[in-house]
Amino acid sequence: MPSLQQAAQALGWHGHVVADVTVLGQQVSAVVGLRADVHRWRVENGWPPEPNPSWFRSWFEPTYYDQIPVPAVDLIGVLVTESKAGRALRSCGTLMTLAPCAVVLPAAQTSDPWPLAELDYYGIGVVAVGIDHEPAVSIRPEDRSSEFGGSLFGRWLLELLYHRVVTEVLTSPR
Repeated sequence: MPSLQQAAQALGWHGHVVADVTVLGQQVSAVVGLRADVHRWRVENGWPPEPNPSWFRSWFEPTYYDQIPVPAVDLIGVLVTESKAGRALRSCGTLMTLAPCAVVLPAAQTSDPWPLAELDYYGIGVVAVGIDHEPAVSIRPEDRSSEFGGSLFGRWLLELLYHRVVTEVLTSPR
């Protein structure tokens, strides 16, 4: 199966692929862009990534902090790998409130138009993958996150992804 990086590139999502992130009880991959200026500021001012949700909640207690750091990553999109098109809506349903969501499916699962029409209706993208060819975008995902607004969970997820980028991507040898 082609890499998730290839699926992200097919969608035009340029950034770091952070694989195996558990979001709302589900394993997904996130495509994130590092905001280099914010990362630099946070390093210089002692605001490292903080993935601990209990510590993060304290940011919203006015007795502890009068300011919180700006997110150092942007969530470009979420990739979910599924074996059947019928599972895709359940897999992406809640995640599409955070960022565009696309399901990566075997090419054979993209021939039935009904599940694809349903995914298209909800704005969920589809990337078809096959053994012998590059990933192909069957449906472009829509960004509907602005319809739902920000949330404490979404902000914590950005912090978790920032932690993963710092520890896995920026510190790994090239």
